[in-house]
Amino acid sequence: MIKTYALTLTFVFTSGFANAQDSLDEKTRALIARGTSLELKTKISLPPGDPLEHHAAGFAKVLCSAVFVTGLDPEFAAESVGYFTAPYEERAKLKWHVDRENKAVHVTLPNGVTRTAKFIGDLGCLALPRGKTAPYFEPPTIKSNLPDAATTPWPVGDLLPKVNLQANLDLKSVAKAVDAAFEPEDGLTAAYVVTWKGRIIGERYRDGITKHTSLESWSMGKSLTATLMGILIKDGVYSLNQPAPVPEWQKKNDPRQKIRIVDILQMSSGLRFRAPADPDFDPDDGYPDHRYVYTGTVNSFKWAVSRPQQWAPNTVGRYRNSDPVTTNYLVRLGVEKRGDDYHSFPQRALFDKLGMRDMVLETDPHGNFLLEGYEFGAARDWARLGNLYLQDGVWNGERILPDGFVKFVSTLAPAWVADGRPIYGGFFWINGTGQYPIPKDAYYMAGAGGQYTFIIPSHDLVVVRMGHYKGSSVGREALNRSLSLLMKAIPKSKTK
Repeated sequence: MIKTYALTLTFVFTSGFANAQDSLDEKTRALIARGTSLELKTKISLPPGDPLEHHAAGFAKVLCSAVFVTGLDPEFAAESVGYFTAPYEERAKLKWHVDRENKAVHVTLPNGVTRTAKFIGDLGCLALPRGKTAPYFEPPTIKSNLPDAATTPWPVGDLLPKVNLQANLDLKSVAKAVDAAFEPEDGLTAAYVVTWKGRIIGERYRDGITKHTSLESWSMGKSLTATLMGILIKDGVYSLNQPAPVPEWQKKNDPRQKIRIVDILQMSSGLRFRAPADPDFDPDDGYPDHRYVYTGTVNSFKWAVSRPQQWAPNTVGRYRNSDPVTTNYLVRLGVEKRGDDYHSFPQRALFDKLGMRDMVLETDPHGNFLLEGYEFGAARDWARLGNLYLQDGVWNGERILPDGFVKFVSTLAPAWVADGRPIYGGFFWINGTGQYPIPKDAYYMAGAGGQYTFIIPSHDLVVVRMGHYKGSSVGREALNRSLSLLMKAIPKSKTK
């Protein structure tokens, strides 16, 4: 028998991105004023459709992935995960049920319209266009060539050294730092992994989560997108400073021909693409493009590259999904142009080499990876990716990323510096204002709801924290306490 649930609000969630104009601080006002002064005369074109229906599609996808990818209890998932594309307060207006027989989730609006998300196998879940029962492509099987993790040594496998290779570290203090990330419980920390010089020295999971649980990772996927582009640059498919060869931008006199790949990776393409992180974002102005590429059940690549320019490239920095979506479009074009299979490319070119067994990369209904946020991974897998960057893009003697690419992603983006915000690099955040109690030159992957992979070269550290969305505020405070303790326990590297 199918059970139907209606949500009861127990608290109100606020994104925190939107601010009333009369409460903006002087720095934010200056940021907005600079953007306004440089703005080009192009028109705003809002995403079509009913915002509540978009929320319903996003909620269906979030629940589907939580249940059929992560393995969470549906009621817990509805209460605790994925508020970004399905705000908590909007869920109270919707009814949902999990169809385990067909591995689908159906969400019904007050007007009777139902939106469905379906589990499609190795590519996780996707929200279906209204009235459709299947996506527009045949979901593939993604095969891994990795050996059995249980019998393979870390980092490619799960076997950790029996000999204590960290005898010169205060491992008791490290353990206290890890435990601090889980206190209090309502921070909903799900996983925490600490590596030093590539070795796991601290690790813990909440009840029901294991080292192989694929957890919602959200915008940490943007850093994965940078990695895939980096591989293609290393292979000679693209170069960092070339104009982005987006087919839709090649018409005569199209100003977007001046947008370089480097501009896109630094979130400074200048595309007009409304996002909740915009300093002047007003939710009353319409549904944002930033979420529409998740929930609109359209060809996300085509939508992103159809947007006109708001600014000239490399002049204004804005955190918008237009840029990672466009990068993923270029990845698909580059992989298919050389005759390779697109959907297995991440597994073959990256995951199999690093030992990443538990990554699930989701798509739109057209089979385009939505790696700006619709990806799931285990904490150990994110630690492996972090260590690839800590090791300057080299793994087991093989150069995975081009020489200089790690320095590029961890260097402040010029347009962001010009905006007075020294916090962003190349699809990686930088601790440039000391927002976390770690060195300012540390850089990190970050995802909504409290997902982080910190790379701290000065201490040979990679720290992964993953959690459930509802606990993100409390979890952030716990994370800061944990990082403070960890920095006291780990000596600075003598070689840095």
